[in-house]
Amino acid sequence: MSTRDVPEQIGDLPRIGRPATSALLLAGVSTLAEVRELSRAELLSLHGVGPKAVRILEAALAEHGQTLRQ
Repeated sequence: MSTRDVPEQIGDLPRIGRPATSALLLAGVSTLAEVRELSRAELLSLHGVGPKAVRILEAALAEHGQTLRQ
């Protein structure tokens, strides 16, 4: 799947960039609840997900009083 074919935003996820969004979709993740089940290391291991995307996801979770899995 080309990143051009991926929407900029899916579900309730914040805008994290098409490569990171594509990586999450390929991993079967499309909501913050599903992101919450992953650790920082697991997210960073996905090709296309970098530190900036993880920081954005962590901030979005924090707004809902949640964190990534430890």
